[in-house]
Amino acid sequence: MNYLLTTLLLTALLLPTALSFSPLGSKPQSSRRLTSSSLASSTAASSVPPSIESASERVENCKRVLIQFCDGNELGRSSADIEGKIKELERLGEDAGFGQASTLSGLMSGEWELIYSSDEITRSSPFFWAFRAAFPDSSDQIFGITDSIPAPIKLTGPAKQTIDIDSSARPVTGTLVSRVKVATLGGIATSMMTTTCSVLSADGLDGLRLRVETTKPEDSTLLQKLGPLGEFVNSAAPPFPSGEALELVAPGSSEVVVRTTYCDEGLRISRNEYRSDDVFVWKRVQFGSGNTVSL
Repeated sequence: MNYLLTTLLLTALLLPTALSFSPLGSKPQSSRRLTSSSLASSTAASSVPPSIESASERVENCKRVLIQFCDGNELGRSSADIEGKIKELERLGEDAGFGQASTLSGLMSGEWELIYSSDEITRSSPFFWAFRAAFPDSSDQIFGITDSIPAPIKLTGPAKQTIDIDSSARPVTGTLVSRVKVATLGGIATSMMTTTCSVLSADGLDGLRLRVETTKPEDSTLLQKLGPLGEFVNSAAPPFPSGEALELVAPGSSEVVVRTTYCDEGLRISRNEYRSDDVFVWKRVQFGSGNTVSL
């Protein structure tokens, strides 16, 4: 089973390579009498306390700079400047109460695109978190083999996640689907490494406990070039039950916790609970339909 899991990992990352080589300011106010209308006007003007307003501005300014930093950084390359700005946004959000309680807010649901990863792009997938838990002594060596393949022989990205959460359910339920594109030879051969996870429960106000279910290389461009046969193979091949296989190697390894320290209408910061230095910044592509609960 260890062999099958390792084979799956290498196949997902190297399949495109293998196939490509085969034939197939307000003014001071004067004193005036306080009337009911002036009282209403005064109340409306002060409905947002200056301290909260300035906190909101600080959060938005920090977000703007963070996104600019991410856009200027090569995806998959760690950056001390970006991670410093991530920590600043986490602190500002926590202090002001913005972007918090992601498990219950309903804002996690939707489609997200990765814009920063402190590690190689594929590590944004929960499959790799679980794989590392199942093979703590050898996973880094295995990852090193695939990470060492230079561009343009192997290219990864973009990476996207589609999350659907019912925050009103008890326990919280839903799904998370991770898709990471792996390409070779300048994009001639590509596939999408797709991992499907079940949401088992909430883990506090900002955590989701996931169970890795299946993993499959999908949408191989080379198979598509084979016509109907290739399309059939592409669509009909069953996904590998990676969660079950991981459990046989190390019971409990298929379950991981994604800790989301900031999530609003457009930006999400998530971490691997068991490797908190692994941090990923996601930008929303579209909203989902997840239910919310009142806080």
